[in-house]
Amino acid sequence: MSEMLANVFPQESDIPEQFKITQTLDQREYLINGELKTWTGNLNPVLSPVFIKDGSGYKQKVIGSTPLLTSKESLEALDAAVKAYDLGRGLWPTMSVTQRIEHIEKFLAAMRTKRTEVVKLLMWEIGKSLKDSEKEFDRTCDYLVDTIKALKDLDRNSAKLIEEQGFMAQIRRVPLGVALCMGPFNYPLNETFTTLFPALIMGNTVVFKPAKYGVLLIKPLLEAFRDSFPPGVINIIYGRGRETVGALMETGKIDVFAFIGTNKGANDLKKLHPKPHRLKAILGLDAKNPAIVLPDADLDNAVTECITGSLSFNGQRCTALKIIYVHKSILDTFLEKFKNEVKKLKPGMPWDAGVGLTPLPEPGKVEYLRELVEDAKKHGAKVMNEGGGDYLNSFFYPAIVYPVNNKMRLYSEEQFGPVIPIVAYDNDEDAIQYVVNSNFGQQVSIFGTDSKRVAKFMDAFVNQVGRINLNTQSQRGPDTFPFNGRKDSAEGTLSVADALRVFSIRTLVSTKSNDTNKQILGNIIRNRESAFLSTDFII
Repeated sequence: MSEMLANVFPQESDIPEQFKITQTLDQREYLINGELKTWTGNLNPVLSPVFIKDGSGYKQKVIGSTPLLTSKESLEALDAAVKAYDLGRGLWPTMSVTQRIEHIEKFLAAMRTKRTEVVKLLMWEIGKSLKDSEKEFDRTCDYLVDTIKALKDLDRNSAKLIEEQGFMAQIRRVPLGVALCMGPFNYPLNETFTTLFPALIMGNTVVFKPAKYGVLLIKPLLEAFRDSFPPGVINIIYGRGRETVGALMETGKIDVFAFIGTNKGANDLKKLHPKPHRLKAILGLDAKNPAIVLPDADLDNAVTECITGSLSFNGQRCTALKIIYVHKSILDTFLEKFKNEVKKLKPGMPWDAGVGLTPLPEPGKVEYLRELVEDAKKHGAKVMNEGGGDYLNSFFYPAIVYPVNNKMRLYSEEQFGPVIPIVAYDNDEDAIQYVVNSNFGQQVSIFGTDSKRVAKFMDAFVNQVGRINLNTQSQRGPDTFPFNGRKDSAEGTLSVADALRVFSIRTLVSTKSNDTNKQILGNIIRNRESAFLSTDFII
């Protein structure tokens, strides 16, 4: 294992030419009111999780820097968004659906030209493999295409007058106001854009602050944002959240808060808003998704899915499997198979072919994971796999920890990394009670073939989590499926169609069905005198 760790990090000469960063990317631009402004103040260095062998030691790669804006600049961005929205009377919120779609399509075309740059930065900034970085970029583009299609379908269904009980009405969805969008570091492009673009396309104006890590990858897209939208519609700021975002919330001018992160972070920010009843929140938060492996499960499938579920992108996904309940009757076999599959995962750098384990981007993450493992050991657990928990710099080799019990932090804390706690159970109710009593309620995976027993678990969980997965890992996709959670795991529902709804509200024009009113409505529609009241059908 020590030899493996010694060979994880490369020398500069080992890095393929197409993936090398030969000079730091010092970013000073930020976007406010349609103008790319240049920051002359302090910069925040961007440290890669990749360390470079330097003689007998290692040196962490500095790949660039980003602006450390202050509350002054963030409030300027907010003022621009407020002005562009203009209490719902601005150009963007009153623009037709067709016109807003054209702006999104213009951005998408420009974004596609930046694929190579964004993918490279994803690898260097957060340690995501080349394959997964490409997948994230392409999936994000597909999401924008699907969002446009979903909005066309929604608008087509609204392009009609409804008659009920002597009244005529047209019902459409309209924007909510000024949105603050903040995404996570693990999917800094995809999960950020799955809130940012539904907010935009529905007519809201936006202040967007990139994730804490995975910031530089927005730089190649800044000009596309500037050129694709009217001034003030999208404003992009950088800096420490405490200073920039806190100031925004305290104004009370934020109408929509889209945030993917921790429930503590969301709670702290929501408390700053002076009128919380007027703040619409769309939140993707913590999760401690369990897998439950029944005695009759297809073990090969269960192990394969649990490996992917717990260790894909090093387990740094809110949808990852964070704890595995295995029936005692199959525990030994499961553990042996699981250990063997973990051993097959290839450690290395994001650009290495077939890499399955990469460095962790969060400073202090390795130390945190070590603390969790040591705490578990104090309460009777062991690391079951060879080399489990070994580390070097930002790299942490996966640790399979067993037996885990409720005295250990791993039992309830979301580790968000490559530590896999395993619990043996004999009584089905023990596994059920774990989910019922958990503070989190995003997803659960059930592995088994006895339909009656599986159904019992399903019925126990439908009011506990947002999604139950049968014989498969927890996951977000397909993006057309609802993505939500209960308890401390989420607020609001995301998916291609649901996101359009959570960033908008239904409103209607209504009148009594008499000849005079019908003539007025007919004139408005026929002469295209209203952007709202229209029967135009988007092709």
